[in-house]
Order: sequence, then structure tokens, then C-alpha cells
Amino acid sequence: MSENNLTWIANFIWGIADDVLRDVYVRGKYRDVILPMVVIRRLDSVLEPTKQAVLDMKKNLDTAGITNQDAALRQAAGQAFYNTSAFTLRDLSSRSKTQQLRMDFEAYLDGFSPNVQEILEKFKFRNQIPTLVDADILGSLVEKFLNHLTNLSPQPVVNTDGSVRLPGLDNHGMGTIFEELIRRFNEENNEEAGEHFTPRDVVKLMADLIFVPIANQIESGTYLLYDGACGTGGMLTVAEDRLRNLAREQQKEVAIHLFGQEVNPETYAITKADLLLKGEGVEADNFVLASTLSQDGFPSREFDFMLSNPPYGKSWKTDLERMGGKGDILDPRYVIEHGDVPDLSLVTRSSDGQLMFLVNKLSKMKRDTLLGSRIAEVHNGSSLFTGDAGQGESNIRRWVIENDWLEAIVALPLNIFYNTGIATYIWVLTNRKPVHRKGKVQLIDATAWFKPLRKNLGKKNCELSGEDIQSIVESFMAFEETEQSKVFPNAAFGYQKITVERPLRLKVDLSSAARETFRHACGQANDEPLANLIDDLADAYGLGPHMDYNLFLDEIEKAADHHGTKLTSKRQKMIQTVLAAKDEAAKPVIKKIHKPGKVKADPIHGRFALTLKGAQTVVEYEPDTDLRDTEQIPLLEEGGIEAFFEREVLPHVPDSWIDSSATKTGYEISFTRYFYKPQPMRTLKEIRADIEALEKETEGLLAKILIDTEAII
Repeated sequence: MSENNLTWIANFIWGIADDVLRDVYVRGKYRDVILPMVVIRRLDSVLEPTKQAVLDMKKNLDTAGITNQDAALRQAAGQAFYNTSAFTLRDLSSRSKTQQLRMDFEAYLDGFSPNVQEILEKFKFRNQIPTLVDADILGSLVEKFLNHLTNLSPQPVVNTDGSVRLPGLDNHGMGTIFEELIRRFNEENNEEAGEHFTPRDVVKLMADLIFVPIANQIESGTYLLYDGACGTGGMLTVAEDRLRNLAREQQKEVAIHLFGQEVNPETYAITKADLLLKGEGVEADNFVLASTLSQDGFPSREFDFMLSNPPYGKSWKTDLERMGGKGDILDPRYVIEHGDVPDLSLVTRSSDGQLMFLVNKLSKMKRDTLLGSRIAEVHNGSSLFTGDAGQGESNIRRWVIENDWLEAIVALPLNIFYNTGIATYIWVLTNRKPVHRKGKVQLIDATAWFKPLRKNLGKKNCELSGEDIQSIVESFMAFEETEQSKVFPNAAFGYQKITVERPLRLKVDLSSAARETFRHACGQANDEPLANLIDDLADAYGLGPHMDYNLFLDEIEKAADHHGTKLTSKRQKMIQTVLAAKDEAAKPVIKKIHKPGKVKADPIHGRFALTLKGAQTVVEYEPDTDLRDTEQIPLLEEGGIEAFFEREVLPHVPDSWIDSSATKTGYEISFTRYFYKPQPMRTLKEIRADIEALEKETEGLLAKILIDTEAII
């Protein structure tokens, strides 16, 4: 069937909504009726030739007492679905009484096979029947879909002389019409379109980015495609068509199987219905209704090609709780061994789980095939930089980049999606990088490659033309440095976050006022002997201030021993928090003293040489948490952490050191840094011209005010 005929049929069905449903449904709800009716009419017409065979088979199975009838009825129907009711849709068009039509229509729906029942259930189509009956439009709706001007059957409609009046509609044509209707309804309902429907121009680009680079490596065989957030399934079907066409160009014969998972019941129903309408009923069984994050529908599957537009900026807290909470997730997709980290967490913030969908795909890569797996996934900007070193988002970027899976990231034009105008990006990944890409990542700025739309579709005001898609793919394939393309070594995106410590410096004031405050605290702690020790110390060593806290503690400990008591850690804590005070002029508080010769001094990492009681030893100081700071040091920093520290930190805070145990590796990607184009400053001549123009305008306004004032006077 020609493209014009397909468009005509789509327009005809689109018109049914206005003809029948107007004033009964708001426009945003038309699809709740039209989409399931398209499915019902198509299936009805496909089943017409074998209707009697199915009824006969049903009767025989019932007589024989066979309860598991599905396979036999499918075989009788010659399809992956069937209907065992006594009616066809055309039988119902003769019903003149509304209530009789309702009963027969419901009986007709009840006769469909379980896979169709699931679609109708997820569409919630039976919920629409009372509204259609009450408004007395059910009969009109059925008649419109049986109109003699259109043909949704695979069989042609012939005239009495045997000539074809209306050509048959093959599965591909039916799928094209259904997808066109889905697109129109989604674009009509712009607010939610972006949640379930990715613009076709973006999908075509994604498909090209994963298929074109390996087009000449496609062999005859079977390929599995997967989308873990499949929405209405359009991304998979576009990708399927693209792969099939490329294989045909290479003169290869391929079998393509689609797999998907979706959490929204209606869009899941649309996906399965679309596959049934295309004659791919077996493929429909490869789709799962459940949340991908907490209920992986394909835990043991691996796929050749994967692509998705997962939800971003959307909470996945319910999934997180279902998985046991952030600290108790055991799912091997999200807690992995990487390098020297035995349990690297790839769990992101509960407010945004988009990168978790990418992790899910990476867990399903093929590792024992020539092509491995290729992935294209849409993200917003937060996936590039959100999350500090050691947090889930950063760990995911680290895991991806250090495994050398990231080929490229493409920055898309603004306002390319229906429900958001924010910056969006396509990540392209594979575990079979070609040699010239190994160890490198390409960033492509495609924000200027677009064609404006004549009419906005929600927030979508532009699209990628065929030429734009070709330009982006050519830039990807060229892998060269241009104004729109930058190539970086993997390590360029990594950094080490170090924790810079400075010593805690305490002085002790033993004035009467300070001791009175301390005595009150000791009274509350029921520790009067400690207050007495402090009083004794003040008498023996003076009121201070004592600037060496270490020496002060030694003296207290001696006094405690003399009185037959102990300087417990609890007492030390009270002295430090109540009696002592921070002072930059005081000596550092010693945390640990190493045995002589056991540990070498290393001031950069907090081990300092010190003479204590006439002997050289190595000590570690107690850090002052109020003075704690952090620094991010690029992995490509010349000389590494220590060179950076000596150059950038020690000259300003010479008593500082690095807490090596707290050092973490992080990764972030900044498009702005690499593609920012500063606006040229205006010349003095231009600024002066503007000022002079403002002066003239002001003078004219002032003159008018004076004239108006004189007129009033």
C-alpha cells in the first residue's frame, strides 16, 4: 500500500475521534478509546478467514474436557491470538438496542485470547464502555471502524467484477498507521508526551550512532535489541527497521528480536498491541510490565544493541525501598567489584535514577561475540557531573570510563524534546571499541545542528533533519578535532578528591571563672574528683593559659595516678570540650605517637618528626574538623597529588597534610568547559555611540516634559 493510502487511513481514523467522541471526551482522552478500537478492528479483520475454524476447535476442546487450549486455538486461527466468541465486529453493527449491543460487545471482548485480554486490561478499555453506552455512541463507533471507505484487513476489498476496490493492509502498513496515531496523540497531549514518546528524529540519530559504525560488520544471523524503558516501543521499532535496512544493504539476512520493559500499563499495552498489529505476536511475549530498576525482567539475558530514553529528574524512591534501602542493596547490577574496590556502589540519589538504567544495560552486554554490545541512551546534563567523588553517579562514570566503554557523548539542540527545554545528551557506549578509539572519549557539540519547526509541539520547537543527522554521524565517524568535535583521553575526566587536614591546637585556661564552669559540668556528670584534680593542677602549675595541651594532659594523668584514679577517655573528652579552647598559637594536639624507627616521617601524609622527652619520634596530630578542606586534583596533573599539594596548598597552610585514607577518585564531564565560546567584548566606540544615543533620547524627553508643563501652567 502506498504512503498516501496509509496517511489517508490514519487521517480517517483520526477523524473518528472528532466525529464520535467530541462533547463526550476531552481531546486528551480520545486515545483511550481510539487506540484500543484500532487494535480490536485490526485483529477482528485478521481473524475473519479462520473464525469458523476457531469456533469448531473451541467446541472440540470443550467436549474433550481440555482446559489448556491456548496453543491449539492459536494454531486454528493461524495467528498468535484468537477470538472464541460467537461474534465478529461486523455482527455487532446490526444491534439496534443499546443494552443488547453492550452485552454482545462485552461478550465479544471476552472471547479474545489472553494476550489480547492483557492489552485491553492495561488500556482499561472496558472502563470506557459505560461512558460510550450512556452517551449512546458505542454503535456509531463500531460502524465508523467498519466504514466501507477504509480497509484495515490484510485482505483486499473487491468489487462484484473481481477488481480491487480497496487494497489489503499488510502488517507493516498497519504498524505504520498505528505508530502514526500514537505519535499524533502523544503530540496532542504534550505535557506527558516526553515521558513515553521520544521524537523520531532523536531516535533515528540514536539508531544511526549504534548501527552505522559497525554496518560493514553485520553478518547474517540473529540480533537482540533491548530497551529497559521502552514506553510505546517506538524506539525499538525504528531501530529494528534501521538495522534491517543496513543488513539488506550488506546483502545479509538477519533475524531481529525485540525485548523491552515498561512500568506504565497503558504504554506497555500500546507496545504489545503494536507488535500484534505488525504480525509479531511472538515478539510481544518478550515485553515485561514492571520497574526495570527493582524488577529486572531479563536477569540472564544479554543483548547486541540497547537504546533508551529513561526518565530523568524522577524519583525512584519506591524502587529503592523495594530493593531494601540504599545501604542494603544486594542486586549485583548495582554493587560491583571494580579495580581494587570490592563493593563499588553504583546506586544514585533516590531523586534521580537515570544513570541506573545505563548500569542495567551495561550488565547485559555480550562479552563473547565479535561485535559485543552497542548502547545509545539519552540523559540530561546532571548525568555528566552530579555526584561527588565516591557517590553513585560519579562511581558510575568512573566504572564506565575506566572500563573504556564510553565512545562519545553528543550534546543535542535545546528544545528538541516535547516536555523539556533543558540540555540533553546521547551517550554512545560499547565494549568493543575500535583500536583508534581505545582510551579516548569524543564529545560532539550538535546544539547548532537543527531545523526550526513551523509550529511548536509542546516545548519542542526544532527537529533534526536528515542532513543534521548525517552531519552528526559523519562527525562521530571522522573522530577528529573540529569546532564541534573534541577528543580526550579517558583520564581527562577523572580527578582525585583529597582531604586536607590541619592540626587541632588547644590552649587551657585555669582561671577561676573557667574552673567554675568546668566544676558545674563535672557536677552534672557526677564527677567531682575531676574538678578537684583541675583545681590542684591550677595551684601547682599556674592559671595559664597553658599552650601545650599534650603536656597539660600528661600533668593531669600524673595527678590522677597520684590520687589513685584514671584519666579515662570520657574525662579527656570533657576536658577538651569544656575546659580547652582553640587557639592558633597553641601547639598541635598529638593523636598518636609511633614507636621509634617503626614509621618514617612523611609530613605530606600527616606523619611528623618530633622530639619528645629528648628522643626523636614520629607523631600524628589530631585534625581540626573546622579547618578541614578538600581539593580536586586532575588525574593528568603533572607530578600527581604530592606535586599539586606542595605547589598549591603548603605555601598557604604549611602545617597541613593529606588524609590518605579519605582520598577518593571521581569523574565528571563538562561540555561548557570544552565548548564555551566567550562573547567578544564591545568596543569603546560602540559603548560611546550607545551613551550618546541615550543622551539624545533623554534630552528629547526632557524637552517634551518642559513643554507639557508650560502648557499646564
